[in-house]
Amino acid sequence: MTDNPGFLLYLLAFALVIGPLVFVHELGHYAAGRWFGIKAEAFSIGFGREVAGFTDRRGTRWKFGWLPLGGYVKFAGDMNPAGQPSPEWLALPAAQRAQTFQAKPLWQRAIVVAAGPVTNFVVAILILAAFAMAYGRPSTPPVVGAVEPATAAASAGIRPGDRIVAVGGRAVTSFNELAQYVTMRPGEAMQVAVERDGGRVDLQLTSGVREERDRFGNVYRLGVLGVRSGPVEMEPVGLLEAPGEGLRQTANIVRMTVDGLGQIITGRRSLDELGGPLRIAQVSGERFAMGVAEFVFLIALISINLGFINLLPVPVLDGGHLLFYAVEALRRKPVEPEVMEWAFRGGMVAILALMLLVTFNDLGAFGVWRNLAGLIG
Repeated sequence: MTDNPGFLLYLLAFALVIGPLVFVHELGHYAAGRWFGIKAEAFSIGFGREVAGFTDRRGTRWKFGWLPLGGYVKFAGDMNPAGQPSPEWLALPAAQRAQTFQAKPLWQRAIVVAAGPVTNFVVAILILAAFAMAYGRPSTPPVVGAVEPATAAASAGIRPGDRIVAVGGRAVTSFNELAQYVTMRPGEAMQVAVERDGGRVDLQLTSGVREERDRFGNVYRLGVLGVRSGPVEMEPVGLLEAPGEGLRQTANIVRMTVDGLGQIITGRRSLDELGGPLRIAQVSGERFAMGVAEFVFLIALISINLGFINLLPVPVLDGGHLLFYAVEALRRKPVEPEVMEWAFRGGMVAILALMLLVTFNDLGAFGVWRNLAGLIG
């Protein structure tokens, strides 16, 4: 029997996660544009027909769309997907044209585009910094306190008292870093370097696999080494060092995200693990039911992922725009509009295909395909 928060709680939690994160992302674009004197014509949370909104004294229309799966800022002069000068743009009066996105230098346009993802990272850093101040940071050294029998560590010859200094070629300075690396790699071959009797010993092993089921019935495959640490130590974090700790934890989460994406691309993890809006709604509802701390930590994780995904060099995403700006800087002239138009079309097709895939996975996770097969059978 599992605890199910219920459909309405899923929707509420999803809105409480995605709504504010999309808002701060777009607010990053908006604030950078305002800083450089670009007029914003519209600021929308959600897509599609406007449900509610108002127009401020600067002429910006602030509105909510009926489909709350994203948002956008529309700057003056943004008349085509490539964001390049067009006959319509050239026809604008000089004073209006000076307030448009295309009129600004390349470096200013790049900052405006990058400001959205950067804002998501800043939000996550602040949340994780606050958690570090409240709970401290793990500082347990990667020294083996005990080795469990019949495990990967026991088979490889790891002994109590060994200090693990690297795993998979990556240096580790705490037991927490070791656990994070191994947990992400169930059933994978890896090299473990230990310090023993003043020397270094390199050992080869294949991590074990443990399946865990949470109280909501979700099953996770985790990598295990089979070692236990000594007494767990938590080091207090002060106000001045908290931002640095938040930044460090954010960088670790990004690295884990890159690791996971690499494992999916190379086939070491299944595409089934990719989730979309439905899965996010499910996890949001579950974490909301578990308490404020779990829910706020989830907001930080999703904010990091939102920033990371938007920086991928895929046309229609912020990273795709930045890629074209980099090419423009190298060539000292913009990419041809026809090339950008086809690139953006391809990017849109890729994003739609990904959305179909993750929605298919989400429906499978909810048991839709299994139930349909049962009805057909």
